[in-house]
Amino acid sequence: MGIMLRHYYPKFFVFLLIIWGLPLLAAAQNPVSWSLESDAKGKAVKKDQPLKAKLRAAIEGNWHLYAVEQPDGGPFPTKITVADNSPFQIDGKPVSPAPVTKFDPNFKIDTKFFEKKAEFELSLKPTADASADELAVNVKYQVCDDTVCLPPKTVKVTFAGFEDVKKNALAAAPITETTPAQNAETQIRNPPSEIRNPNDLPLGSFVWLAITLGALSLLTPCVFPMIPITVSYFTNHASHSRAKAVRLATIYSLGIIATFTILGMLLAIFVGAAGINLFAANPWVNLVITAIFLMFAFNLFGAYELQVPSSVLTKLDNLTRTKEGEGSGIVGALLMGLTFTLTSFTCTSPFVGTILVSASQGNWRMPLVGMLAFSTVFALPFFVLALAPQLVSQLPRAGGWMNSVKVAMGFLEVAAAMKFISNVDLIWKWGIFTRSFVLAIWIAIGVVLTIYLLGKFQLFHDTKPEKIGALRLVSAILSLAVSFYLLTGLFGAKLGELESFLPPDLDNSASKVFGKSKDEPVWIENDLDQALAKAKTENKRVFVDFTGYTCTNCRWMEANVFPKAPVEAELSKYVLARLYTDGEGAIFERQQQYQEKNFQTVALPFYAVLETDGRAVATFPGLTRNPQEFVEFLQKAQKN
Repeated sequence: MGIMLRHYYPKFFVFLLIIWGLPLLAAAQNPVSWSLESDAKGKAVKKDQPLKAKLRAAIEGNWHLYAVEQPDGGPFPTKITVADNSPFQIDGKPVSPAPVTKFDPNFKIDTKFFEKKAEFELSLKPTADASADELAVNVKYQVCDDTVCLPPKTVKVTFAGFEDVKKNALAAAPITETTPAQNAETQIRNPPSEIRNPNDLPLGSFVWLAITLGALSLLTPCVFPMIPITVSYFTNHASHSRAKAVRLATIYSLGIIATFTILGMLLAIFVGAAGINLFAANPWVNLVITAIFLMFAFNLFGAYELQVPSSVLTKLDNLTRTKEGEGSGIVGALLMGLTFTLTSFTCTSPFVGTILVSASQGNWRMPLVGMLAFSTVFALPFFVLALAPQLVSQLPRAGGWMNSVKVAMGFLEVAAAMKFISNVDLIWKWGIFTRSFVLAIWIAIGVVLTIYLLGKFQLFHDTKPEKIGALRLVSAILSLAVSFYLLTGLFGAKLGELESFLPPDLDNSASKVFGKSKDEPVWIENDLDQALAKAKTENKRVFVDFTGYTCTNCRWMEANVFPKAPVEAELSKYVLARLYTDGEGAIFERQQQYQEKNFQTVALPFYAVLETDGRAVATFPGLTRNPQEFVEFLQKAQKN
C-alpha cells in the first residue's frame, strides 16, 4: 500500500536528512556485508573431498537482496561462483532459506528477495590438494530499497572478509566528460519523500476507510435504532445528575472502543509483522480473503446472518444486570458497551472484516489503528448525544432505508473481493481476472447498484420504496457516474489512485485503443554523444535517464510518471537520452562509470539535465510518486 504508519515516526527532520543524502551516498555505501564460514577453515583438504561452507549476507536498513533464482525479465539474481585461482568448484546449487516472494507491478512478475540477512550453503570440492583457507567466492548481486536501486556489483569473499572486484580498464572511447551539478542553483530538487510500493494503501487512506466504515455501520438496522434508546437509558438512569449521565455514556463508549481495538490488537499480536507481509503474496490467503468478502456481501444482502452465540450474550447481559444491581454503574456501563458491540455483530461484522482484511495488506500496526478509528466513530454518537440529549429528537426515523445502506455496502464488498481474486490470478497466472475483466465487473456492479437504488428490484428483507427520496436519487446518480468513470479505464485511460487496486495493465490497452501520441517523446538509448550532437543541432538541452534493466523503481517511473501529459509536455522540450548501467558489456560499464564519476552515485533511477557541452545543469535523484514535483524539476532546469 504507498505511505505507511512508520512514515510518522518522531525525529522527522532526521528522516528527511537521511533520505536527502541517500542517493549521493549510495556509491560510497555498501549496504551488504559478506562473510564466509566453514568448519574446514585452517585445515588441509584433499582433492574431491566434500566441503561445506556458508556464505552470509548482512543487509542494512530497508535494502533488499535479490535471490539466486528469478524469473526472466526481472531484477538481477544473485550469482555465486568460485573466484579465479581458487582451487575449488561448487558442487550443485546454493541452498538458502525461502526468500520473500512478492509481485512486482513494475516488472509484472513475482520477484524473490531477502531482507536484513541471507545465508547460502555451498557444497564444494577441491580441484587439487589445498588449504581450505584458499577458498574464495565471487558474488555478483543487486540491491534495491524503496527509492533507488544499485546496479549489480561483484565482490570477492574469503574467510578474511570481502572486497570489490575491480573491473579491467575499458579500451573503448570514453563518454563525454561532464561538469557535475554541485551548487545550490543546479541541485534544485526538494528532498524526496519516501516511496512505497504503489500497491500499498497509505495510512491516511486506510484511516479514512476505517472512519467511513464506522460511520456507515451506524446506519445499519442493528445499530441506528439503538442510539436514542441507549442515550435515553443514560439520561433516565441519572436524571438528577447530568454529569453522571455523561460519565456513564463515556464509560459505555470506552467499552465499545476497547472491544473493537482489542480485536485489532490481537490480530496484530498473533499475525505480527512477518505474517502481515506474507498475506499480500500468498495466493491461498488471498483466496480466503476473497471468500470472506463474498460471505460478508451475502450477509449484507440479507441471505443469512452472522451472529454471536446467544449463550455468550445471555451471560454478558446477566453480568451487566448484576453489576448494576450492586450499584457498580461504571462496570455495568462498560459491560453494556461490550454487550452492545457483540449484539450488533450481525451488522458490523462485514465492516470490521473489511478493515482487518485491508490492514492485512499493510503494516502490522494497521489493524490496531484501523479498529481504533472505526470504534471511535462508532461510539461517538452515544457520547455526543449524552452531552446534548435534545438532539435525539432530530435523528431520522428508522426504516427501510437502513436495509438499503446494507445492500449498497454488500455490492462494495463484492467489488473489493475482485482485488484479492485478481492477486491470486497474477500469482497462479490464470489470465482471467485481468485489469479489463475486473473493471468490467466493477462497472456491472455500479450499474446494478444504480438500478437497485432506483427501486427497480429488491433483495431479502427489502420493501419497495413508495418514492425515491433525494438522497437515494443522488446516490444512484453518483453510482452511475462512477460506472462511467470506470468505463474510461476500460478503454485505456488511467484511473489515478484506483490503479493501485487493479491488476497491472499487461496488454497495454491504452496504446491499443488510442494508439501512440504523435508527440510521444523519442529516446536515444545508450548513446550520450549522439544525444549531445542532436541537442546542438536543435539548440536544446539533454535530459538523461540513468536506468537499469533490472531496476523496479525505474520501471515504475517510466510507467507512471513519464506518460503523464504535463511530464510529456516538458520532456518534449529536451533531447532525451536513456543510459542503462546494469547490462552486460563494455558500454554499460562505461555508462555506470560515467554516472559515478560525474554525479558521485550509481543509484538508480537518476536523472540529469545537461547543456550541449555536457555540463550538468540539474539533477533529480531517485523516485517520486508526485508527477508535479517532476514537472517542476524539468521547468526549473530549463530556466537555469
